[in-house]
Amino acid sequence: MSALRGWPVSVRLAALVLLGYALLALASLAGWLDHGLALDVAARLAPPSGRHWFGTDPLGRDVFAMVAAGARTSLAVALGAVLVGLAAGTPLGLLAAGRGGLTDELVARGNDLLFAFPALLLAVLLSAALGPGALTAVVAIGVFNVPVFARLVRGSALSLMTRDFVRAARLAGRGPLAIAFVHLLPNLAGLLLVQAAIQLALGISAEAGLSYVGLGAQPPAPSWGRMLNEAQTLVGVAPWLAVFPGLALALAVLALGVLGDGLAARLDPRGRR
Repeated sequence: MSALRGWPVSVRLAALVLLGYALLALASLAGWLDHGLALDVAARLAPPSGRHWFGTDPLGRDVFAMVAAGARTSLAVALGAVLVGLAAGTPLGLLAAGRGGLTDELVARGNDLLFAFPALLLAVLLSAALGPGALTAVVAIGVFNVPVFARLVRGSALSLMTRDFVRAARLAGRGPLAIAFVHLLPNLAGLLLVQAAIQLALGISAEAGLSYVGLGAQPPAPSWGRMLNEAQTLVGVAPWLAVFPGLALALAVLALGVLGDGLAARLDPRGRR
């Protein structure tokens, strides 16, 4: 945590929370918690205890192990969707800012078209073609992220076009695309990092929503959204089935939001002053 020295306490706590989620996801991926996912009918609906920290579900599976596996699913889907948005949206935004004219207009209208389709509607269409699953959620949320990053990069790149280093690059004979990718992109890295943290939070929420309606990760892969869906009929009998996945989801989104705000304040020169 020495890298976060000098940062606000809230940002440090958020980073610790996210590190904890990452470690849980890695532990689940390595199979260290697989014993908790085994069926144990004799221990069904057991309340939280020293043996089962978060209690058990109707099949006797350990809820803590399922929450950890759900972290793996949520983080993987959200991260994949952000990478899709970055990989497609960043070049589109730079291309629109660098070329201008018809290219800029086409990119702008394409962004408007993508914004017209909510992630849930797009997931429904994709699930009809590809079938529901984690990949469908990645593509649906990722496609929604593309215009977000494209608009951000285009607007920020256009504001940098009037800077002296861009004029110097033009005088040196650099073309519009070379200026966009070689000179503008490094100056947009901090802004992209902040937006990526925000989109990660939105991606986790969107993945939970898609899983809740059956369009996200499919059984036997655990998912926070599906855990909440399955727990809604047992809230009065076993409230821990809804409380712990709900808290995990809310805490992850809150931590990413705090981290995004901290990064934005840290990377803004006016904020530092």
